[in-house]
Amino acid sequence: MSNQILQVDENMLETKLDRLVSRKGEELLNAMLDAEADEITGAARYERASGRRAYRAGHYERNLTVKAGTMTLRVPKLKGAVFESAVIERYRRREQSVEEALIDMYLAGVSTRQVDDISRLLWGERMPSQTLSDKLKRVYEDIDQWRNRPLAAHSYPYLFVDGVWHKRTWGGSVENVSVLVAIGVDDTGHREVVGVAEGMKEDKASWEQFVRSMIERGLRGVRLVVGDRCAGLVSTVNSMLPDARYQRCMVHFMRNVLSKVSHKHAAWAASALKAVFAMESRQAALEKAEQVATEMESKGLKAAASCLREGISETTTYLLDDYPVEHRRRIRTNNMIERLNREIRRRTRVVGSFPDGRSALMLVCARIRYVTANQWSARRYLDMSRLDGIMQSTD
Repeated sequence: MSNQILQVDENMLETKLDRLVSRKGEELLNAMLDAEADEITGAARYERASGRRAYRAGHYERNLTVKAGTMTLRVPKLKGAVFESAVIERYRRREQSVEEALIDMYLAGVSTRQVDDISRLLWGERMPSQTLSDKLKRVYEDIDQWRNRPLAAHSYPYLFVDGVWHKRTWGGSVENVSVLVAIGVDDTGHREVVGVAEGMKEDKASWEQFVRSMIERGLRGVRLVVGDRCAGLVSTVNSMLPDARYQRCMVHFMRNVLSKVSHKHAAWAASALKAVFAMESRQAALEKAEQVATEMESKGLKAAASCLREGISETTTYLLDDYPVEHRRRIRTNNMIERLNREIRRRTRVVGSFPDGRSALMLVCARIRYVTANQWSARRYLDMSRLDGIMQSTD
């Protein structure tokens, strides 16, 4: 019975498919290279044309390693012009996705020796440690240029800040340190990651250095800073961004209050806090919060009542008349940067403990650039004409 069952040699089939894909891809790429040469010269191969701009001078062969194997490309040589291809980058010997995969493995904590072994297993070519180190240096230089780019092209009325924690080796021991991240909403309503830096313990000195670096790069026009209750952040905003107010994240604040509420009263307390933040004016929210705090005390929830009274003022900044009603839902929480931090943690969790702060910072920046390289930054987040109208009326 088993002799009648069709059995497939998966390894042989996969090898043949790779060869087929490699051969067809090779034919397609060579055809595209020839078409590019025709466009540059202004005439097809062997065509006699009076308006040609250059002449063919044969081909030279070069290998390109891709996932399906190694392709042999026939790159045109020209007289009277430089052949620059949009199909394949000059001097490239490996597919971009292959290089990204190798660098990604290294950033994930895989040693250079293991990267070399994996590259030989998957693509049949070695990736020497020096080659990988050179590529990482170029990646790091590109990331540093992105981190230190000027910010003077736009003003950023809204600034969302937070820190993401990770483990790194420090003085022979493993400790928790943070990477500070800032997202700005510019005057056109688009989001942009405007700052990433290692913040050590998220203390006042770290926040001051972080904000100062953004100001030196051109950060201006900040009217509201949204963040969690971090040590030193509020005083830094008051001293270094005098035209801005501080908005404590509503979601984090509610969690802090509810953490001091017994399970018996949790449902009631959650509904009461939601009612506070449903008020249409700041004065009404403060009055409602006082009523809720008084009722908490009557139920024996004195710690929760004290926490509510202590933080309700800085958590209702978004209700001031200086900010449009249409913006309230998005500027009262730090959810936007929290979602970004979740993506960062998902990536850094794989590494575990970083050997130094720079490797951790580079991986976080690489992940941020990857996540924000799509419609995240291209789509308008807020209609800033609403805020412009308020600013003009107050001037």
